[in-house]
Amino acid sequence: MELNNLKPAKGSTHHDKRIARGAGSGHGGTATRGHKGAQSRSGYSRKLGFEGGQMPLQRRLPKFGFTNLKRVEFKAINLSTLEELAAKKSLSEVTVETLVAAGFISSNDKVKILGNGQLTRSLVVKAHAFSKSAEAAIAAAGGSVEKL
Repeated sequence: MELNNLKPAKGSTHHDKRIARGAGSGHGGTATRGHKGAQSRSGYSRKLGFEGGQMPLQRRLPKFGFTNLKRVEFKAINLSTLEELAAKKSLSEVTVETLVAAGFISSNDKVKILGNGQLTRSLVVKAHAFSKSAEAAIAAAGGSVEKL
């Protein structure tokens, strides 16, 4: 075997369709675009949500609800997660940077600590928000809470 007789495995490659290259190609004439209409023309691009003239879904359905522009989205982290992280890395303080480094959140997320799970270690936890049960569990384990 040499470089000059290498070729792909049989059936692994195929020829591209050569559209609009004459009648003999089988794809001449309308060039696979069908007959007439906007879709057969050059430069056509269908509008987002266009359904061929049928009333589009976003206009058939009524408007409802409301978006609160002041809503703050938090990433929820449970006490069980903090316990695991502290055990793996033998930490005494858990901060947002620690959680980012561990891959639980991204650097621009806000964090809320929730009270699901057991906490046996005394930890100093720094986060943006805490549930009441999480605050109580951290304090009961001998740790402290700092809100950012």
